Amino acid sequence: MSRRLPSLSSLRAFEAAARLGSAKRAAEELSVTPAAISHQVRQLEDELGLALFVRRPRQLLITPPGAELQ
Repeated sequence: MSRRLPSLSSLRAFEAAARLGSAKRAAEELSVTPAAISHQVRQLEDELGLALFVRRPRQLLITPPGAELQ
């Protein structure tokens, strides 16, 4: 049974969002929109079957599985 690896863009978006705690700041760093960061992180969460962040207004709080991935 083979498993696909997550896309590099979704991992890059996750790493920046986890480190910065904000989709907006991650987007600025990666020169994309905050919506693109959110989409990539949700895609990664769907692929892994894990919630990586708790989403709050203007803030992303990393979950224990997210911290482990980071």
